[in-house]
Amino acid sequence: MINVQHALDIVRDTLVEKNIISKKVSPDLISYIVAQNIYANFPIPHFRQSSMDGYALNIIEGLKQYKIVGEIPAGNNISVNLNPGEAVRIFTGSNVPKLANSIVIQEKVKRTESFITLNEPAQEGENIRTIGSQIKKGELVMAKSHKITPASIGLLRSLGIEEIKVFKKPSVAIVVTGDELITGSFELTEGKVFESNGLVLTSALQQLGILEIQQLYAKDSLMDTKKNIIKAMKSDVVLISGGISVGDYDFVQKSLEEINVTQQFYKVNQKPGKPLYFGTKNNKIVFALPGNPASTLSCFYIYCLPLLQKIMGYTNPSLTIRPLKIQQNFQNRMGRSLFLKSLIYDDTVKIIDESNSATLKSFSMAEALVYIPEEITEVKKGAEVKAWILP
Repeated sequence: MINVQHALDIVRDTLVEKNIISKKVSPDLISYIVAQNIYANFPIPHFRQSSMDGYALNIIEGLKQYKIVGEIPAGNNISVNLNPGEAVRIFTGSNVPKLANSIVIQEKVKRTESFITLNEPAQEGENIRTIGSQIKKGELVMAKSHKITPASIGLLRSLGIEEIKVFKKPSVAIVVTGDELITGSFELTEGKVFESNGLVLTSALQQLGILEIQQLYAKDSLMDTKKNIIKAMKSDVVLISGGISVGDYDFVQKSLEEINVTQQFYKVNQKPGKPLYFGTKNNKIVFALPGNPASTLSCFYIYCLPLLQKIMGYTNPSLTIRPLKIQQNFQNRMGRSLFLKSLIYDDTVKIIDESNSATLKSFSMAEALVYIPEEITEVKKGAEVKAWILP
C-alpha cells in the first residue's frame, strides 16, 4: 500500500500517447484542446465599421446642421462620397464611408426629412471601429493548449477558419462488475441494487467532453470478468467498477494479471477509495475503482481525471486545488489520508460527510473534497486546508 502523494506522482509521471487530429469548426469542437497556435489571417474589423446606430458625418467645425445624403444598412457595401457638411444614415456594423470622420448616435440629433441638427458637437473618430482595432492581421488569437469554449468557436468562425488541429479525446470503456446489480428497469428485489456507478462514470466523462464511451457488465466469475476486460482493452482507457477488493467474488486483479496488465500500484492509504488499482499495458491505461459509489467518484476525480486530461492535451491536468479555511475542528483517527465531501462559503469550507464511502447523497451536494493528509491527526477550526474543487 502506498500513500496519496506517491500515487499522485505515479499517475502524473505516466507517459501517455497524445494524438493530434483535424476538426471542423462547429459545435462539436467544444472542450477540445488546441494543438497549434492560431493566427488571424485578416484584421477584425477588416473595414471601418460603425459601433452604433446613428449618422456618419463629414465634420465641419462648429456646424450643427448636416444634410442627409443617403443610408447604409449593415452588410451593404454602398459607396457614398460624403462631402463636408453632409451626413448618411448608418447602423451598427455598417461600412463607414471613407470621408466620414465621426458617427453621432441617433439619440443626440433632431431629424427633419433631409437634415439632422446636432444636440452637441460631434467628436472626431467617435463610434468608429478602425480596421484591426479588435484583432490585427497576423495576431496570435488562440495559443496551443487553449481549451475550446463557445466563444472560441465564434472567434474561429469570425476569422473564416474552417478547420484546426486539436488533441484527440480518448476512448473509454467502463466495466461494471457485480451479480447484485440491476441494470435494466426491473423491480427491485431483496439482495439486489440498481446499478449506478456506470451511469455516474459516464456522466463524469461526458462532463469532461469525452463522448466515445463503451459500457460493459461482468458477472462475478473469473471467466466473465476477464472476457469483458479484454473487450474493454480496445479503448484507450479502461475504468473498472468494483471487484478489486479481496473478497471471494472479486476477480478483477486476477483477470488483469492474466492479460498482462502491468500493475503501477494497488491500494492507497486513503479513505474513501483504499482498494484502488492503477495499471498500464502498452499505451492503454487501466483504473480499477472501488465499488462503493462515493469511493468510485472520489477516485475518478483525484486520479482518473488528471490522466484523462493529460491525454486530451491539458498543460495542468487536475481538479483546481484551493487553500480554504475549515469551519470546524476535525480529528483524523483513521491513520489514512481523507477526502471529505464539503461545501464552500467564500474563503471557508465546511465538511458535510466525514466517513460514508457508499452514499452519493452528500456527494450530490458537495462542492469540494477537503484533503487531510495521513500524518495530520487534528485540524483546528480556521486552519487552512487544501480543497479539491469539484467540477
